[in-house]
Amino acid sequence: MPSLTRTGYTGIPPWVYAIAAAGALFILLPLAAMVTKVNWTQFVALVTSESSLTALGLSLRTSTASTALCVVLGVPLALILARGNFRGQRLLRAFVLLPLVLPPVVGGIALLYTFGRQGVLGKSLELGGIQIAFSTAAVVLAQTFVALPFLVVSLEGALRTAGTKYEAVAATLGARPTTILRRVSIPLVLPGLASGAVLSFARCLGEFGATLTFAGSLQGVTRTLPLEIYLQRETDADAAVALSLLLVAVAVAVVGLSFSRSPKQPTTEASTT
Repeated sequence: MPSLTRTGYTGIPPWVYAIAAAGALFILLPLAAMVTKVNWTQFVALVTSESSLTALGLSLRTSTASTALCVVLGVPLALILARGNFRGQRLLRAFVLLPLVLPPVVGGIALLYTFGRQGVLGKSLELGGIQIAFSTAAVVLAQTFVALPFLVVSLEGALRTAGTKYEAVAATLGARPTTILRRVSIPLVLPGLASGAVLSFARCLGEFGATLTFAGSLQGVTRTLPLEIYLQRETDADAAVALSLLLVAVAVAVVGLSFSRSPKQPTTEASTT
């Protein structure tokens, strides 16, 4: 009997492929429909206009800053969720992951009432001459709010998969907790951290609702590429479609990068005579 590897057996019933094909078409058809509406003769001019390049540059800068902030805040959160054991841990996880299901506009309102001029922290910041709402900093905070769970989920899963045996060995050899974290834990889950960071960057790049509510739409200050697309939709449909395709292309490249180096599953050849 030929080996399972050579026969290509996967254990997936044929009808599953049919449903999977329908699901793939549900995603791909709208994208294909958008491609058919692109004004290709003016595409380069539309995506390289001053307002488009300004919005794209702002999106890339703020998304980079937001991703860095996600790493700074998300790594400790993922560590205590994956390795900690304390009362309220499940509740903390629920709140950390809440932005995944929360409408972005609700997140923007929450940020506004926290960091706005009349917000919980905004009043104190105003007294110190610091204004966050409707500034570039507000864009970074809005993007971080919606993207942080992506990094936490990816890294927590990687930490749980890796286990604690290597850290335990390092501890028995006298290594301090901080040294173990820096020399063992982080390098062990670095692919998961990188994947989470890339997904967070992609989410930051596409953020719209929280940004519009909390940061507004000021050209060169808070008008990111999604906001530029929304505004162009009302005045120049060709520009909106062209910029949408550009954003999709960037997002596909970023998400593809996060999975391009995923470890392959080991294959096991089983042959019988």
